[in-house]
This record gives sequence, structure tokens and C-alpha cells, in this order.
Amino acid sequence: MNRMSRAVAGLLIVNVVAFAVGFLLPHGQERLRDVGALWYPANVHFGGWQLVSYMFLHGGFSHILFNMFALVSFGTILEREWGAGRFLLFYFVCGIGAGLVQLGINWHQFADLYDQLVAAGLKPSAISALLAAGGGELPTDRKVEAVLTDLYGIYATPMLGASGAIYGLLVAFGFLHPNAKLAIMFVPVPVAAKFVIPVLLCLDLFSGVTGFSLFGAGIAHFAHLGGAAIGFVLMLLWRKRHQVIVEPPVYR
Repeated sequence: MNRMSRAVAGLLIVNVVAFAVGFLLPHGQERLRDVGALWYPANVHFGGWQLVSYMFLHGGFSHILFNMFALVSFGTILEREWGAGRFLLFYFVCGIGAGLVQLGINWHQFADLYDQLVAAGLKPSAISALLAAGGGELPTDRKVEAVLTDLYGIYATPMLGASGAIYGLLVAFGFLHPNAKLAIMFVPVPVAAKFVIPVLLCLDLFSGVTGFSLFGAGIAHFAHLGGAAIGFVLMLLWRKRHQVIVEPPVYR
């Protein structure tokens, strides 16, 4: 078995330590989430550093297991081909970009829901008070209450996990090794990366648009897509930068 590359090993250790600390310290998960998860900017917990720190926090054992398995499987190969510096740059740019994409989607959804509540007669001060308190006297109109619940969900639900950066790694691996065979759960034969990764992205797009997720609730599908898109753009830029153009000789 090939040894794990150094940068991947470092990322793995930080993720595992953060996960362990969350379980070992009293109220550790809540404290780490409040400080390190990526909150909606209007929330009092929001901080700019969270665009990095959210990548090292996970919501459960299966969450960190799948992310770290993908990090080791694909990241080790990419780091050996690129070197640690380029690999880490790629990883963090994809992760930060994924967070920004998800924040952008949340901002758009938040603004739309907020406008609906104002149009229904709620005062901005009342909306802000309900969000800050996390409850209070709710509207009697069921539709308005549902909109307010969705608004609060965006405001009070932070994003965490390395998935956005991992999706960038997946795209990079597929870009460089399109014919590499990947073993997929519930699929009896290995399938080439050039087929697996686009299907995975299409499933995320479907879930993000429709709200119906095959992988469970609470998944930031647009963060996945954002990390993948940024990874793809970086691969295109790097390929163009390193192309060797041989010009024909000029005779005078």
C-alpha cells in the first residue's frame, strides 16, 4: 500500500483532531460549531475566518468518514503529481470558493423569503427580532409561518465539512485521469471517472434545484457544485498555462 502524502496526512490529522475534540470536551461540538462553522453573515456567530475553519468540522461519523476517505484516495494521488504547495492551494481555493458559492445561494434565497414576509405585512423589525430570538409570537397564516421557518433555517443553520474542497479534488482527478476505474457502492463493476463524476454532479444539481436529496437532508449541494466548478476552472487555467506552444521558424 502506498504511503499517504504529507499534506494529505496533515489535513487528515487536523480534521480528526477537531472531530475528536468536539466529542471529548463538554459541549465541544456546539462550541466548535459556533466559532468555526460557516454561518450566514447576518448571524451573530459569523466570522470571516469561517470560510477556512468550516472545512475542518463535520457533523457526524459518516460525514467525516466519507470526506476523509475521498481526501486520502484522491488527494494523495494529486499531491504526488503536483507537490504539496500546489495541492494545498488547490484544496483551499476550492473549499473557500465552495463556501462563498453557498453563501451566495443562501443570500439570494434569504432575500426572496424576506421580501415575501414584508409583502405579507411583517415589519422588518419584527422579522429581525424573531430571527435573533429563535422564536416568539408566530403569524397565524400557515404559509407565512412556513416562509418564516425557511428564513430561520438559512439564518440559523451553519455549513460545515470538507465536501466542497473534496469535490474540487474529484474534478481534478477526473480531469487528469478520466479513464481511471472507480468502485461505486451498489454498482457491481468499476466505472470510469469520466462517467462517475459527471453523474455525481448532476445528482447534486438535481437535489439543489428540487430540494429532493438521495443522500439525506442537510446537505449543501451548491457548495459541492461550487467546489467542483472552481476546481474545473483551475484545471483549465493550469493546463493553459503549462501548454507548450511551438511556433514555426520565421525566415527573413
